[in-house]
Amino acid sequence: MTIKLTKWDSAEHFKTDADIAAYLDACFEEAGADAAFITHALGVVARAKGMTQLAKQTGLGRESLYKALSGEGNPSFATILKVIHALGLQIHTDVSPA
Repeated sequence: MTIKLTKWDSAEHFKTDADIAAYLDACFEEAGADAAFITHALGVVARAKGMTQLAKQTGLGRESLYKALSGEGNPSFATILKVIHALGLQIHTDVSPA
């Protein structure tokens, strides 16, 4: 018996900006101190929104964005902030439970 598997891509399943916000909230909660996890999550959202448009808005190359947001890249915090701003997102803080 052969099982056919298909690759899951979260970027294909966002319907609204609220879906994206909920996804990123869950990723921040799950990631702990894993910066690569968050970087990858931003990459997923970037692909869902359109990497070409994001490259234009941030002034960064499309290929550079793919690499930086792959989860294996090491983007600067300035790059992360540019991406978040271009995606129309905001970062909020809260006190974590002790």
